Amino acid sequence: MTEGEVTRETFWKIGTVGEAIFWYLAVLAILVFVYGVYSRFSRYTAGSADPFDRLSNIGTRIRTAGKIATSNEKQFDRDFVGGVMHAFIFWGFLTLLIGTTILAIDLDIYEPLTGESFYTGTFFLSYSFVMDSMGLLFVAGISIAIYRRYVVRNERLWGKHTSYEDDLFVWSLFALGVGGFLLEGMRILGQAGGPQGFEQASFVGYFTASVFRIGGLSSAGAEAVYPVVWWSHTVVALWFIAWIPYAKPFHMISSFANVVTRDPDAGKRLPGQPLDPGADTGLDDVDDFTWKQILDQDACTKCGRCSSVCPANASGRPLDPRDVILDLKSYREDRDAGDDSVPIIADGGTSVIDAHTMESCMSCMACMDACPVEIEHLTHFTDMNRQLTEQGDVDSNVQDVFQNLMQQGNTFGESARNRPDWTEELDFEVPDAREQPVDYLWYVGDYPSYDGRNQEVAKALARVFEAADIEYGILYEDEVYDGNDIRRLGEELLYVDQASQLIGAFEQCEFETVVCTDPHSYNTITNEYSEIDFDEFADDPMLEAPVEGYWNEDDEIDIAHYTQVVEELVESGQLDVPDTLEYTVTYHDPCHLGRYNDEYEAPRALVRATGCDLHEMPRNRSDSFCCGGGGGGLWLDYDEEPKPSEERLREALEDTDADDDIEKFVVACPMCMTMYEDGRKTGGYEDDIEIVGTTELLAEAIEGTA
Repeated sequence: MTEGEVTRETFWKIGTVGEAIFWYLAVLAILVFVYGVYSRFSRYTAGSADPFDRLSNIGTRIRTAGKIATSNEKQFDRDFVGGVMHAFIFWGFLTLLIGTTILAIDLDIYEPLTGESFYTGTFFLSYSFVMDSMGLLFVAGISIAIYRRYVVRNERLWGKHTSYEDDLFVWSLFALGVGGFLLEGMRILGQAGGPQGFEQASFVGYFTASVFRIGGLSSAGAEAVYPVVWWSHTVVALWFIAWIPYAKPFHMISSFANVVTRDPDAGKRLPGQPLDPGADTGLDDVDDFTWKQILDQDACTKCGRCSSVCPANASGRPLDPRDVILDLKSYREDRDAGDDSVPIIADGGTSVIDAHTMESCMSCMACMDACPVEIEHLTHFTDMNRQLTEQGDVDSNVQDVFQNLMQQGNTFGESARNRPDWTEELDFEVPDAREQPVDYLWYVGDYPSYDGRNQEVAKALARVFEAADIEYGILYEDEVYDGNDIRRLGEELLYVDQASQLIGAFEQCEFETVVCTDPHSYNTITNEYSEIDFDEFADDPMLEAPVEGYWNEDDEIDIAHYTQVVEELVESGQLDVPDTLEYTVTYHDPCHLGRYNDEYEAPRALVRATGCDLHEMPRNRSDSFCCGGGGGGLWLDYDEEPKPSEERLREALEDTDADDDIEKFVVACPMCMTMYEDGRKTGGYEDDIEIVGTTELLAEAIEGTA
């Protein structure tokens, strides 16, 4: 056989009738597949409208999603072995699919039109080598998946919604990969009286044929058995194609669509809701799901990455992010099938999700950061919290916070006159931004204003600003709560009311930059205030709209966290920070500063500027572990063991790479300060570590005294 004649017969030993049956089954499988995909996507169009524009710049979105999918970058996050496994499966499956398509093009289009085949010679040999190489990676990836699921029994792969379809999915892929090599080995052994030299390009198939021959299978035997193996492999392959839209394999389509339509700002900005009396504001029925939420539910692969990083789940609270998404999916599918409904969420009684599950969420966004298919858990959770608020099924502590805000404009229920009392213990007067123009309008926030421990942080920051000799000022008693966490608890109207009052106070001042002590404030003022259309409330007697349209729509006002401002002052030389401190410290990334807003370096630069020896905890930056205070957790009482704050302090003391003991646990968030001071007491760490604010380290270095 010459090089140009090197090839293989596609339907060897199948015959004309067999080929006709194959094409009939193939067309049938494809039709079932197309109908299933159509049904899925038609269900999305029946969902309610999504408030965000997810389909603009679709070309750019698809290219970005393609990069994410082909690089498997999300799969490698927090799980290198899982990333390798998925990359092998993804690229192996994709190559085999492309290879099969190329073969069909040659057989059914090119050869009938030209009278000759391109599936010969060098192309055939190269094709065979690539298909065997990638097929081997595919089988290796599936084998790793099977080992992790059934031998290691990776905990996050098992859960409430684990079912036979998960087993069927992984084993059918394994059968397709291994079956392909068995079929190839049979063909190589059976054709032309035994293996030919050129078949070594199909090195896995050639090896398989050699194993068959050593095992005693003759060429004639392989030729006789080949049709049985071929039909077995073909039926499994065609069944799998038809099955894709109806079960777990559909994530191969839905997850890519989910990445294409993702909101890059999901979580850090929440969708608004109608505030008219009687408007449907929560998640009360299956018809309230947006099309993107339905797509989220279908994209879930049950991988459990969200569950494994959830601090509420780790602390024993009744929240598993994966189960919530899949519970909602099951509810939707049951309703679509005509089953009687139960409430989606309620406090007690029968419901899809219990109120205590949603109360457990800390809004840390770790689940969303870990999700490889960009599921936006927090939009589901917020809609359910809004439903609880609408129903009145709200924890009594949270209800007290709402009442405090309505009466006093702060979460403590203290008089607004007392808000600036912390300034009285300073040996200088903090400027009043209402009375003079300033460069930096400092939004102090509730906890630094009213909580004794956090007042020390505020005082330290004031001394740092004085040392830098900058033009700054505060709002004194005109300052109100920013609304970030009550919004995540579902109280939208009160959030808009607080935002309206605060923006009104801003509008009365002349400034260039809003500086926030609290990352929660920084997030909502930066990402959410500009989303409020105040024209909607122009005629609402309960809300005094401070501006027309959207506030800061053109980003004319800079908004910054204090660590960013101070780091710029240090970099420019305007603030001199002596590197005289010799503490061994670790730094905790606040969720709303890090995961929400990608600020990781400014606080670390300030800690290092003081001379401290900074060591990282294993979970740092985007992998940081929440303190437990976000999403209203600061106001709720939980019987949990261990508390997230206790677990984090244990990590600081036991798991860093420091040669000496960690002396100080540095935070840049008032809520973190409160939670870790509590965790230091309840966890028995009072003699082991000190909780300090970044501002306190800076003030100590500048002033030379602790």
